[in-house]
Amino acid sequence: MAYLIYLMGPSGSGKDSLLAALRADADSAPLVAHRYITRPADAGCENHIALSEREFLRRRAKGLFALDWQAHQHHYAFGIEVDLWLLQGIDVVVNGSRAHLPQAQQRYGAQLLPVCLQVSTDILRQRLHNRGRESANQIEQRLVRAAEYQQHLPPHCRLLDNDGNLDATLAALFALLPSSTKYPQDAIP
Repeated sequence: MAYLIYLMGPSGSGKDSLLAALRADADSAPLVAHRYITRPADAGCENHIALSEREFLRRRAKGLFALDWQAHQHHYAFGIEVDLWLLQGIDVVVNGSRAHLPQAQQRYGAQLLPVCLQVSTDILRQRLHNRGRESANQIEQRLVRAAEYQQHLPPHCRLLDNDGNLDATLAALFALLPSSTKYPQDAIP
């Protein structure tokens, strides 16, 4: 059985870096699904497919999204291609929304593998500062939200520590997967 690896974590926890590393390892890693988002392609660092709100709503009306949601004044989704990949026995990773985890659980059931990316406060503060997108006040607000996130982790979420280097996080992710025999440790970049 193929799994939908539903990656969640606070802003700055390293989700985009982890997904980019998985994409770079095209031979041995699970596929990473792009999200469809109603924001410009060059906004933020997420590798996503930018859609106008009109195009997003049109695609949703035609049933082209497996899951969709709204957050931060934008629409987000991942496409039904994810379902086709799972049917072919291919594990897929998505950048999921904790608030919409129940919808993912309802749709994917036993195929869903929720993974919660965790980062210590000091490292998260440094990462947010280094990326230079937020003011000091905004960083502190994000840290408060991250602390709340850590206190209310979804049940059955597999924890993935991202305090260390990215290679260690990739190895830990592969070890969490029920199909870890598909992903040999020497294949990690």
